[in-house]
Amino acid sequence: MTPLIRSKGREMAQAKSAAGASRSAPTRTRKSRPAKPPKNNAAELLPFYRDMLLIRRFEEKAGQMYGMGLIGGFCHLYIGQEAVVVGMQSAIGKGDKVVTSYRDHGHMLACGMDARGVMAELTGRIGGYSKGKGGSMHMFSREKDFYGGHGIVGAQVPIGAGLAFANKFNGTNEVSLTYLGDGALNQGQVYETFNMAALWKLPVIFIIENNKYAMGTSVTRAAAGISLYQRGAAYGLSLIHISEPTRLLSISYAVFCLKKKKIKKKKRTKKKLKK
Repeated sequence: MTPLIRSKGREMAQAKSAAGASRSAPTRTRKSRPAKPPKNNAAELLPFYRDMLLIRRFEEKAGQMYGMGLIGGFCHLYIGQEAVVVGMQSAIGKGDKVVTSYRDHGHMLACGMDARGVMAELTGRIGGYSKGKGGSMHMFSREKDFYGGHGIVGAQVPIGAGLAFANKFNGTNEVSLTYLGDGALNQGQVYETFNMAALWKLPVIFIIENNKYAMGTSVTRAAAGISLYQRGAAYGLSLIHISEPTRLLSISYAVFCLKKKKIKKKKRTKKKLKK
């Protein structure tokens, strides 16, 4: 395994300089909750294109640096899936929580986290979001409502439900976006979470990013059945299927509709929950 870049002398001075630059760099702020889904016009679509292009170029550079031995540990790239997270993030607002799996660089950037801070973490520098100690799979930002980055397959799903439970307990209108891949759909904790989310009517949206190969095994060899999203039907979850994840507007409209449905449901107060 390539060691993290933590050499002394000049490189350490550069790391400290990068840390200052990362913390002072302007980052995008998440807008208020949109009143309606985005329209098919240049004014609204151009920022989406910029976000997707940022993710693509970032991942290309991360892959190059990983091959050069400048990034230690694991490095799971998000190339080809950019429209999924950009479409989802375009329909949520400030206060909505996001949690995902180990393939998380794109989600961080879509949440508005600074690209320099993410790259600093990948290369093990003090200016990273986890001070260079978390690496590719373990970055967090409460300021941007991003709760990881989790290395254990499926572990983020119950965490996402917990974030949704907190939102409901506190009587807010926020929702939790919980991303998972096709490889996580065979984990028992995922179905326990589906059951609890349905029973307690939690404001959580589960997004299955089916790239057909998880980490390297074809979904046809690992999962019985083809339509993974239909597994939620057994728990009475509302289901939306988008066959082409590059259709950004379709993804954005889908999450907008789901969010509207979630926040319209009667909110349970702290008193009722304690009973």
